[in-house]
Amino acid sequence: MKKSFFFLQRLENIIIIVTFSVMVIASFSQVVNRNIFKLGIGWFEELVVYCMIWMTLLGAEMGLRDGTQVSITAVRDSLPERGKSFMHIVVTLIVVLFSAAITRNAIDMVLRQIKTGQTSAGLNVPMAVPYSALVLGFGIMTLVQSFSLILMIVRLFKAPSNKEREI
Repeated sequence: MKKSFFFLQRLENIIIIVTFSVMVIASFSQVVNRNIFKLGIGWFEELVVYCMIWMTLLGAEMGLRDGTQVSITAVRDSLPERGKSFMHIVVTLIVVLFSAAITRNAIDMVLRQIKTGQTSAGLNVPMAVPYSALVLGFGIMTLVQSFSLILMIVRLFKAPSNKEREI
């Protein structure tokens, strides 16, 4: 299970690096074409937007996984240690349920786009490609947060070791 978790993290990192690189190159090319060559190439802007969407969705999952998302912790901080752990489990469960629901609906949306064959205006790629960012982003979020939830529940009900009791 840890190997799958590590694989998903590596996949996220690779996709974010690639989309960021493509976004920078496309933005730079758009500015050069507009200001030097006086050419307005519309698909550069569309490519930048799609790359930003992919990065945002995968970055949101990374922030959840690493605990770097902005959060209000006043209520949680006032609870005893066991209450903090329980509240963290409840919040993670809500995230898992929400991301699973979004994933399911995103899959339906991508399948609908595949059926209709709709393409984007500038790049002329199937709209299923940009919409699949929702499937991948929220799908990975569901898997990673589910794994984290399982680990939190195991830690909550695991008896403390002798070393932990001494501390």
